[in-house]
Amino acid sequence: MDICENEGYKMPPKVIADLVTANVTPSVSVDSKGEWMALLQRSAQPSIEQLAQPELKLAGLRINPTNNGPSRTAYFVSIKLRKVLGTDEVMIKGLPEKPLLSYASWSPDDSKIAFCNSTPDKIELWVLDISTATARKVSDLGMNAVFGHPYVWLSDGKSLIAKTVDPNRGNPPQKNAIPTGPTIVENLGKTNPSRTYQDLLKNESDEKLFEFYATSVIVKINLGGETETIIKANIIRTASTSPNGKYILVKTIHRPFSYLVPYNRFPQKIEIFGIDGVLVKTLVDNPLIENVPILFDAVQKEPRGFNWRADVPATIYWIEAQDGGDPKNEVAIRDKVFALSAPFTGNYSTIAETNYRYAGIIWANETLALMEEYWHKTRRVITKIIDPSGQQEAQILFDRSSEDKYNEPGNPSTKKNQYGKLVMDVQKDNTVFMTGDGASAEGDRPFVDILNLTTKETTRLWRSEAPFYERPIAILDNDKQIVLTVRESKQDNPNYFVRDLLNKNITQLTFFPHPYPALKGIAKQVLKYKRPDGVELTANLYLPADYQKEQGALPCLLEAYPLEFKDKSNAGQISGSPYEFTSIYWGSPIFWVTQGFAILEGASIPIVGEGNVEPNDTYLEQLVAGAKAAIDEGVRLGVVDSNRVGVMGHSYGAFMVANLLSHSDLFKAGIARSGAYNRTLTPFGFQGEERSIWQTPETYHKMSPFNYADKMKTPLLLIHGEADNNMGTFPMQSERYYNALKGLGATVRYVQLPYESHGYQAKESILHMLWEMNTWLTTYVKEGITSNLLLEIK
Repeated sequence: MDICENEGYKMPPKVIADLVTANVTPSVSVDSKGEWMALLQRSAQPSIEQLAQPELKLAGLRINPTNNGPSRTAYFVSIKLRKVLGTDEVMIKGLPEKPLLSYASWSPDDSKIAFCNSTPDKIELWVLDISTATARKVSDLGMNAVFGHPYVWLSDGKSLIAKTVDPNRGNPPQKNAIPTGPTIVENLGKTNPSRTYQDLLKNESDEKLFEFYATSVIVKINLGGETETIIKANIIRTASTSPNGKYILVKTIHRPFSYLVPYNRFPQKIEIFGIDGVLVKTLVDNPLIENVPILFDAVQKEPRGFNWRADVPATIYWIEAQDGGDPKNEVAIRDKVFALSAPFTGNYSTIAETNYRYAGIIWANETLALMEEYWHKTRRVITKIIDPSGQQEAQILFDRSSEDKYNEPGNPSTKKNQYGKLVMDVQKDNTVFMTGDGASAEGDRPFVDILNLTTKETTRLWRSEAPFYERPIAILDNDKQIVLTVRESKQDNPNYFVRDLLNKNITQLTFFPHPYPALKGIAKQVLKYKRPDGVELTANLYLPADYQKEQGALPCLLEAYPLEFKDKSNAGQISGSPYEFTSIYWGSPIFWVTQGFAILEGASIPIVGEGNVEPNDTYLEQLVAGAKAAIDEGVRLGVVDSNRVGVMGHSYGAFMVANLLSHSDLFKAGIARSGAYNRTLTPFGFQGEERSIWQTPETYHKMSPFNYADKMKTPLLLIHGEADNNMGTFPMQSERYYNALKGLGATVRYVQLPYESHGYQAKESILHMLWEMNTWLTTYVKEGITSNLLLEIK
């Protein structure tokens, strides 16, 4: 029976609704000196009314036309200050009456915090003075945030460079209701594959709107509110200042635009201006980029990644592919890193060369940096010690697999230099603190190490120990080895601590209350088990509070997200910690532990393809085997009723759900949110699959649950945001899949959430989604009803 209705938004059981609307623990930002903490209270979910405000979808962007910012922003609604080693919270004076705050950043000397406040008609720039705990608006100009963060601090900490709306731009162009002609795109024999992008430009009206809202001017604003226009109106993507504050690197977009790729592939000019707005040098003017190969190791053939070195006064660096950007071309050197220093009149120099694809640099000083290179095909990651001055040859520091979490070395600690820029914090003896997740066979055990860059030897100073899960956030004092951490346990929600590594003591700084009283007492256990092929697997098992095995096996909800691997041993590595606090978010399966379900959360389902075999060549076999192994382990423990198991997933997890229901009889019902089900609609690759449908048609066919809609005998709940902008998961995927299932007599329900994107935001949407899921799970899993009459679940 095909029913179309709108009965309004529904509410899940109160205990679930209370978890959704619980007060969110504040975010914490600490200054680089370790003296002050800013406590940022995040806003609750927006209402559906807020989500329904005007929105433009242009060139891969979603724009709020009323204030010239992004249309979907997570705000914080208050700021408090406290000394790191103090106890009292300081309320801020002068904040806006109804604050919607974003883009907060410390000044170079940490004496101030700049942030933006969104109003109905503009985005304002504000500054908070730490010493007086007073905030004030520093300009009446509206910031232009369509490309993101709209301002940067100058190194003196007394002025900011901001992208603002052009006050002389006039009214927005009106869409022409009567077309002036057809929209035409063409390709004259060139090979231009591309993945499935969303929110692209569609016609000349869209082009004019994009130009209007993306155009900004660059102004200098001092803390007294005085403004000076530096660079005239243009489509300015980014503007960043040199460490010494004398130059601005400006990236502008220009025509011709494209209807096939988003704005970051449009023609882009890279220029250096003086702080007075005088053009110093045009570095490059890249053309429209529509022809990058779809392989994961592919990049554009044009120069890319222009940025300032953080460790010297004014030097630009960038990367150029030596293989034309195509990984199929066999060359000894894949990328070169070049640099050019002020006054930008001489020849540029070569800083480094890579055997694989350049993946980033952490700067330290004129003669030291760490550079990373990566090759997806082999999952190989190499970290090199390089000398940017060219006096010393590069040395390999780490050479490992990106899949090998157990041997991740961590990340070096950083500090602000004399310019207020973050650089690697190298000690006099050429050592650096390293912090990392510390993945191990016991679960994640975060650590603090000392790495000697001369000998390449590592000394462990500290490691998180049971029964806590504790993560280092910042090194507050190198000599005394004082570390700021966040600590939690199964029972204790995360709070901040100061740990003295030398004296081995710890002091609690914050005392945030438990955000989820309804989850107190639930049992959590990390399960370890094997798939028939020997791959080791894990899952987080949650059981209701006060549950006893004597009560019998429980209905179960399994949640997972398949991941591809090239090495079977790495696929079996454990991630996460058995001592983490049970946190919850809108898409979590843990809600149903309050409804009497056993939860198998994050069940690992690795899809392995070693050697020349690609993981997806045996996707279905490994998928079913992984899910069955998780259920079997729950049954072995006596807590899972194998006749009452449901499965849920989001995005690629939804794709998993549809395949599991089509190719196994393990589940009583499934819930698939915002997924893709027909791989012919993503013909140039998807997720970890970089081959096109023409290279491996049998893989695309076999992996598409749409092609097996006639095999679906299990009740399936489909949910999708009607404004999904994720690459590949167009709402049409769920619409067409539902129609196929309906036409073939399956028990299926399709819920489309108005105004929602790939991740859901509005409180009404989330609560209704949870009502739908709870009704579906109660009906078809917990109570075991088998019926094609959807009316029976009302």
